[in-house]
Amino acid sequence: MPLASGAAMMDEPRRPQLNDEAAGYIRELIMTGQLPPGTFIRIDRIARELGVSATPIREGLLALRGEGFVQLERRRGFVVAPLSGDDIRDIFTAQSLLAGELAARAAHRLTDGQLGELTRLQETLAQAAARGEVARLEAINHQFHRTINRIADAPKIAWLLSVGARYVPRRFYATVPGWPQASTDDHAGILKALCGRDPDAAGESMANHVRHAGELLADHFDRAR
Repeated sequence: MPLASGAAMMDEPRRPQLNDEAAGYIRELIMTGQLPPGTFIRIDRIARELGVSATPIREGLLALRGEGFVQLERRRGFVVAPLSGDDIRDIFTAQSLLAGELAARAAHRLTDGQLGELTRLQETLAQAAARGEVARLEAINHQFHRTINRIADAPKIAWLLSVGARYVPRRFYATVPGWPQASTDDHAGILKALCGRDPDAAGESMANHVRHAGELLADHFDRAR
């Protein structure tokens, strides 16, 4: 399931700053419908859930205000801004274009060794999905996408993709019905195209995968409202 963050695609992921972690946590609550539009956000509750003080939560909310996820109402606090399933579909449609281009470029560049690495990741991912190991599945999925994006060697496109990757609710992966199975099934098509060194098929398979993920999340969001 998409998508590995752009900057982190090139290196091992590092723990974010507390305000970034808070922003990511709240953003994922919003994207999965656990904080519906119009909901006032309780800073003390989020602080307890993350085990931090209120200060990074407020800083994270200010960042989310700049992204359009929340609004600040005078004397009342932060409230979740309007968001719809169609908004989520639009976000993932944009991501699909970038991810598809990276996969197409990777098909031109990947070595036999890299193809073997992706094959092993896919096999491990399928095993994790069959066992219901959601956390392991998410980690392998992230590595699968990050490996493809690294092979593509297009850092500017990868960076642009990372901007949209923040909308993927990795922490609440299991709450979105169909995502684990989509990772297994969709990745098989991507891997087949890469094995054939077919850039057009790889790009199309990846783009379809990202749009599929967006549709699953959007449907889940609409049902949760």
